[in-house]
Amino acid sequence: MFSKNFLVLAIVTTTLLMGRETVAQGFPSRPLTMVVPYAAGGSADVLGRVFAQKMGEDLGQNVLVELRPGASGNLGAEQVAKTVRPDGYTFLFASISLATSVSLTKLNFDPRKDLVPVAGVASIPSLMVVSAEAPFRSVNDVVVAAKARPGEITFGSAGNGTGSHLAGEFLGALAGVKFTHVPYKGSGAVYPDLIAQRVTMAFDVMGSSSVQVKGGKVKALAITSAQRAKAFPDVPTIAELGFPGYEFDTWFGFFAPAATPVDAVSRIERAVLYALQTDAVKERLAFASAEPIAPSRVEFGKYFNANVERWARLVRERKIAPLE
Repeated sequence: MFSKNFLVLAIVTTTLLMGRETVAQGFPSRPLTMVVPYAAGGSADVLGRVFAQKMGEDLGQNVLVELRPGASGNLGAEQVAKTVRPDGYTFLFASISLATSVSLTKLNFDPRKDLVPVAGVASIPSLMVVSAEAPFRSVNDVVVAAKARPGEITFGSAGNGTGSHLAGEFLGALAGVKFTHVPYKGSGAVYPDLIAQRVTMAFDVMGSSSVQVKGGKVKALAITSAQRAKAFPDVPTIAELGFPGYEFDTWFGFFAPAATPVDAVSRIERAVLYALQTDAVKERLAFASAEPIAPSRVEFGKYFNANVERWARLVRERKIAPLE
């Protein structure tokens, strides 16, 4: 009886493994879907579409971009982690909120267990910007005003838990002041109110904020990275302005459902690495003053886990509070 059952189990297991291997070997045989869990027109959307085009060249199939915004990127990430078929045909283009949310919000999934890193792209600094007509000339001016008028100094963001939100909360924690957060549906929606001074400031990634600064309607007080950007050499870092330890970059990378066949993950990884070498992607990343991060899935996985731990440590040390 045992031998008969064992034989049946072995046949079933072998069949499943052969089916899984066949899918991987023929991958991809149809168009793929890249889920971007953020609003239209934002940095993830713009960057994701460039990658989709170039990855499609390498894969020999179209890569369709599907926007699934909501809950700071966690809605789309959860759908990829929990509900899509783990066959490699649907994957996620995620950002820093995937790591920060582990410690800062309540999730219905665990990115470290339910998703597998595929490839890293880059990290992009943000500019701290105010209206060109605002009276502030430095970060310290804003901090002094926040201390003198508690609750009156506001900052707009792309939504609760996004990088543009956390960058402001991090500065407030280090400076010992409370800025009032005003969430919007995407970073682009912040600018009309920022320019009109209905909100005091914003922290926006270089890809979009640099355009606004060059347009003359807003001015940059500081950059969030550890070093100044070549594109804005006169804009100081927040750390050098008296807030040591402040460093905030928004990274981007690709993930797939945890049960995705390894060969399929490797094939998507290869397509990302191909895209990173194309002129179109290089130009887009250079425009955003992006810095490379570990591109391979193994090294990017280490990078992601280290980022999760960094934000967990900041929460433990109370340098930033969990989000409600």
